Amino acid sequence: MTTDTAAEPVATRKEGARARRNNPPPKGPQQRPRKVHPVLQRLFELYPKMFGARFLPLKLGVYQELLALHGEEFKREDLKLALGLHARSTRYLEAVAAGYKRHDLQGVPVEDVAPEHVHHAILEVFRRRQGRTQEDLRPQLRDRLIAAIEASGLSREDYMGVVRTQDEASAAALDEAFAELGARTAKREALLRAFEASGRTVAEFAEMYGMDPKEVGKTLDRARAAKAPVSP
Repeated sequence: MTTDTAAEPVATRKEGARARRNNPPPKGPQQRPRKVHPVLQRLFELYPKMFGARFLPLKLGVYQELLALHGEEFKREDLKLALGLHARSTRYLEAVAAGYKRHDLQGVPVEDVAPEHVHHAILEVFRRRQGRTQEDLRPQLRDRLIAAIEASGLSREDYMGVVRTQDEASAAALDEAFAELGARTAKREALLRAFEASGRTVAEFAEMYGMDPKEVGKTLDRARAAKAPVSP
């Protein structure tokens, strides 16, 4: 009896090809899921509103409060390390940069974030993002700085005093933001003067210049707010 020696290799090859189709090799390097610090995992279980899917700025003194509430469960150094990791994460810095209020452990807003903290969070988020792309993100940085400056309610001199920007790149970005803010403020003031001289309603004024009434109303409100005296 003869044996078909070619049959077995062909069948084996077919089975191998079928197996490869059904189980394709992974594409690219496999990224292992990041390990969560055990203290942060426990904080998520205790306070999901603050350490869960959404990050919010934490109230000042939260480290001492957590020690007072859970001193038997957390070691001081472990808690400090975990909170440091949390506060340096990009997601947390994004929340600070966005100007959200500080929140207590139950997720209740309690106080504003200081302008200097918002400012430095904006710069750090920009550095991290710019390092991952070839796109020039400086226009976005400028707009975020302008929003932060306006939200602070501080003059240029006072704002510069609290943020204390030292490196040249950050100083240049801040100068550009103030220059653009000055140009925008001048345009708003000009629009307000034209509106007040027109004697028309907002809707009529907007229609006369082919503008969106809602945007005109917002611009006029901002121009009036900028002219209003600052209360001591």
